[in-house]
Amino acid sequence: MGVTFEDFKFNRQILNAIADAGYTEATPIQEKAIPPILNGQDVMGIAQTGTGKTAAYVLPIIMKLKYAQGEHARALIVSPTRELAMQIEENVKTFAANTDLRVVVLYGGLGPKTQIEQLNKGVDIIVATPGRFMDLYLAGHIVTKTFQVLVLDEADKMMDMGFMPQINRILEVVPVKRQNLLFSATMSDKIHELSNNFLEFPTIIEVTPQATPAQTVDQQLYFVPNVKTKINLLKKLLDIEDDIKKLIIFCKTRIAAEDVYKFLLRKFGENEVKVLHANKGQNTRINAINAFKNDEVKILVATDVASRGIDVSDVSHVINFDVPVVIEDYVHRIGRTGRAFQLGVAVTFCNPAEEYYVRKVEKLIRQTIPVKDMPADVFIEETPYEERQDQSREIDMQKRREDPDFKGAFHEKKTLNQRKKFDAEKAKTKGTFGPKGGKSKSGRSFKKKH
Repeated sequence: MGVTFEDFKFNRQILNAIADAGYTEATPIQEKAIPPILNGQDVMGIAQTGTGKTAAYVLPIIMKLKYAQGEHARALIVSPTRELAMQIEENVKTFAANTDLRVVVLYGGLGPKTQIEQLNKGVDIIVATPGRFMDLYLAGHIVTKTFQVLVLDEADKMMDMGFMPQINRILEVVPVKRQNLLFSATMSDKIHELSNNFLEFPTIIEVTPQATPAQTVDQQLYFVPNVKTKINLLKKLLDIEDDIKKLIIFCKTRIAAEDVYKFLLRKFGENEVKVLHANKGQNTRINAINAFKNDEVKILVATDVASRGIDVSDVSHVINFDVPVVIEDYVHRIGRTGRAFQLGVAVTFCNPAEEYYVRKVEKLIRQTIPVKDMPADVFIEETPYEERQDQSREIDMQKRREDPDFKGAFHEKKTLNQRKKFDAEKAKTKGTFGPKGGKSKSGRSFKKKH
């Protein structure tokens, strides 16, 4: 038996709320983070979504604040996306159920009127996205001098999304004396820099070596030549997998997500499938997540932007219809399944232009993803000309990234005449390079290849 919540110095109200929510055993991050946070230390936690990190900081904050007090917030939790902000708010409400603590969630995408009204009624904990927090602060609706605890959650994602200026502004306006908690899925140089500016002698907690997917996820990889064949394979897997209780299908773009959604809609009807991407209005997105959460629909099609911080506990399968280009997203995607000690299956479809990213993912997770054979009765479509061109172009770009001198398949096809014309133009504009080679833009010497 691991550590139970009874082993921490929580009061009865909190312990009862934890028990009501159905939790008994603490996850590794909770076990390591709760004691130092309760002691008032600054904490830096390296943990992915799905490890139970939200509860690891929410529980001690509730314990610290105990009951509603004054008008102004005493804790601020900053999150990169509204989906994650709403999920954190839900966690706070669950664990603070037996207290009178007031939580307000602030995010963009809808008018601030209601949020301002809620703040004016008095608040203890604010959960916010960086942009909306700064807007309401500058408009005079938030008093920061009462803040005792500041949490930055998924800090790496905030940096990727360009929120650094807002984060720095927030750090300027909050009191100097406070407890700081920073959570990130990866430990990059930038995060290191941020933690140096932000944390004082922090306790550093790392759960599972960097970016390792949960051991409870069965990963599978299929090599699939094109989109149409991916659809055929998806159809086949949905036909043969009886144990798909809940499935999230990840697509790289909104367009791909819409296409997959339309296909599934024809197959299953709208009572079984919902789609989630950035183009959908806020309410549509919330409704889609809730319908999926409450088992009203079995399949959710999503893009990465929309998927951050969807906390659904019993996702049995994840299918990567496309390999993510931001390779860390692979870990986040498959982390949606196999959560909290349950088994999960993560299947990835990979076309020739995506192999490059699969190799990078494997390097990141320090594992080789087992390759499965295409089922015999899946029809393999011919790759259309346009798609073939796109794939070749992408592969060229990847090779160029690895080797700056690589000229590319498209290059070879230029006829001699084009070449002559090109050289003549070049000579006109800036004098020719001699055949001995010269300097490239970066100043490295290069020899003319024969």
